[in-house]
Amino acid sequence: MKKILLILLLLHAAVLLTGCYDRKELEEQAYVISIGVDKTEKENIFRFTFEIANPEVGSSATTASTPEPPQEIVSVLGTDFLSATSAANASVAKEITLDQARVVIVSQKLARSKQFIHLMQSAPSTVDLKLNAQLVISKENAEEFIRKNKPRLESRPHKYFQYMLDRAKETGVIPDAPLVRYFQITEGDADLFIAPFATTRRDPNDEYGAEDNYEAGEVPLKGGNRTQFMGSAVFKEGQMIDILTGEENRYSLMLDTTLPQQDIIATYTDPLQPEFDVSARVQIDKVRVKIDYQPKSRTNIDVYVNTHMNIFAIPSTESYVTQAKKRKILHDSIQKQLEERTEKLVKKTQEQYKLEPFYWSLHIRKKFLTIKDYEKADWSNKIYPNAKIRLHVNVKSLEFGKILRESDIREVRD
Repeated sequence: MKKILLILLLLHAAVLLTGCYDRKELEEQAYVISIGVDKTEKENIFRFTFEIANPEVGSSATTASTPEPPQEIVSVLGTDFLSATSAANASVAKEITLDQARVVIVSQKLARSKQFIHLMQSAPSTVDLKLNAQLVISKENAEEFIRKNKPRLESRPHKYFQYMLDRAKETGVIPDAPLVRYFQITEGDADLFIAPFATTRRDPNDEYGAEDNYEAGEVPLKGGNRTQFMGSAVFKEGQMIDILTGEENRYSLMLDTTLPQQDIIATYTDPLQPEFDVSARVQIDKVRVKIDYQPKSRTNIDVYVNTHMNIFAIPSTESYVTQAKKRKILHDSIQKQLEERTEKLVKKTQEQYKLEPFYWSLHIRKKFLTIKDYEKADWSNKIYPNAKIRLHVNVKSLEFGKILRESDIREVRD
């Protein structure tokens, strides 16, 4: 009996040990860090571009005598992510894996076509491709974007995308757009989805547009990497329809109750000397949305936005710090500017898009007992475009950081 038990135990152990049969060493795999997808002349045939990282570049294993490129870029035609990955392995010795891909870059031309949503349906079924990868829309072809993107301060390209997207999201000039959010909003069919807009083509605007009133490519930069991330691509029913500037994207994120609010740096017109601006760090409390649904009349939507301002720079040298009367003028002016800019964006979404990117549809769903009742009420075509929206923007506090007093320009130039 003991021999039988021992034999069964050994057989059981042998079965467990076979769990490593498909194990692959790290050096046997090629890790893709970005995927580009472009439209071709043939229907439902796309050009996939894979940027494959070289793990030895930037590491202690690299020697000066053996210089190697930081990445290898290959392009191939395919109908979906999985078949394209398999085809790309025809020229790449190592097995291509997508589980480290940080961004999926899609050309604006493809994103605006009806083929785009059919392409994206293959993403969730691609096992290696994680749905927390960021969707980025490029002004030019995605292949051109990947090949021309040459980071100057980062030898490892995967670090560039990580740092660039993190910094841009913190400043609010681009949105957080993981693939999973695209599918959630598209399948919900009640809101707009926004994704970062980027380009390597520079077309600088001669007019100064503050720090964020640009689209990608318009920021008047000289030197450095050609790539710019600024603004967002707007998607309706899974298809791109428009572009928001960096400023519009900031206010869109500010009105979204599902996203964590970040501190941002922004500029506002100086009320006493309009030829100057004042710079401030803006902290936004959690936005509250209250919807009074009226089945037979206009629905009322009240949005409450509380902000805290920390003024960093006053180029006009007006004495806002020391004079309470002037400080009140500055407070009221910034609050009015915030109201006007947010109202302008909301009006644009109601009249032009007939939908909103703020995810406000979540706040009205609880008004209905069933999904059928909600769908019958028709948030996107009836309720939101005709709703009466009241924005309650309030600057709760106005501080001046390390500024003790402004310089008296008259004494300097006497």
